[in-house]
Amino acid sequence: MNNILFEQNAKSDLEARLVKYAVLIIEISEDLPKTPAGNHLTGQLVRSGTSPALNYGEASSAESRKDFIHKIKIVLKELKETRIALKIIQMANMFPDNNKVESAIKETGELVAIFITSVNTALRNMKSQNGKQ
Repeated sequence: MNNILFEQNAKSDLEARLVKYAVLIIEISEDLPKTPAGNHLTGQLVRSGTSPALNYGEASSAESRKDFIHKIKIVLKELKETRIALKIIQMANMFPDNNKVESAIKETGELVAIFITSVNTALRNMKSQNGKQ
């Protein structure tokens, strides 16, 4: 019973963290310059930076372990895409507050690490379960 409660808290904590991350990405995108490059990166950043929270919601309702792994890999793909967009913004000096962009890059890296671990654990569990059948 205790493990189930911990798992639910961990999932809701991660979901809350992803929602907070999406809000940070939206805040950054709102302050990008209204230039062709700024507009392009704004659209890209909003799509890839809010997608992890939305796809995590789908992953938590996955129909199978294989489906869960697939959806978490999409979360990872979107996080990596967001990190690259943030680095472009940072290197091009497109955002007035470099600390905010740096904070977003750091959070992206931490989230990537969490989801890589999640995928590896799910794959290991799937292989273990398949070996028992």
